[in-house]
Amino acid sequence: MSEYTGTENLEVMTDAVNYNNFLVSLIRCELCSGDKVVDFGAGIGTFAQAVTGGGYNIHCIEPDFRQLARILESGLSASPDLGSLDNGSIDLLYSLNVLEHIDDDVAALHLCHEKIKPGGRLVIYVPAFQILYSSMDKNVGHFRRYTRTALSEKVCAAGFDVVRSEYVDSAGFLASLLFKAFGNDNGSINRSALIAYDRYVFPLSRLADRILSRAFGKNVFLTARRPSLGSAKQNTA
Repeated sequence: MSEYTGTENLEVMTDAVNYNNFLVSLIRCELCSGDKVVDFGAGIGTFAQAVTGGGYNIHCIEPDFRQLARILESGLSASPDLGSLDNGSIDLLYSLNVLEHIDDDVAALHLCHEKIKPGGRLVIYVPAFQILYSSMDKNVGHFRRYTRTALSEKVCAAGFDVVRSEYVDSAGFLASLLFKAFGNDNGSINRSALIAYDRYVFPLSRLADRILSRAFGKNVFLTARRPSLGSAKQNTA
């Protein structure tokens, strides 16, 4: 599987049931009752709707006005610009397969830091390893892919303490290498292959991640915390 941008591609990703459920579980593990939560780069609201269904209130940030309209039509709270929110007002901000689409990702992380409360949390999920960059990445507008180290350094430079950092989807790493070597030039994905991977390979890949998550994977998953006022900065990843 790969990350998508644009409404049509986001619709395709709704077929990746196990993958989407896994990403929702990453968010829910970080939620606390009463949190003010922001989905930064919400797309058509797939994850926000799933999390809101669990009883949490989510505010979506989505700069694409067609996708923003879809979110608002679904009844979710949304706006186009994170800068419009008050500084220090967010308990949890999550961003799933978004940071790689932003040219100045460091500036985006600094803005996230401004908006998150002292003691608040950040959850990021991005594609891993530049060696995997292919026509697929180019097609969906990826500027880059990340390593655990590179992402952690940028997050720390923005003022956060990294709590957890690991690779995800070890089998996807190999599948992405094969696509780069033998895939098409336009970056398109076979929908049937996507569904088959999600149903049969991704669950096994997650089992393998228990051993391989420090070494490699198709994605990087990171959680971080904005230090509380007066607390010492530390990196525990």
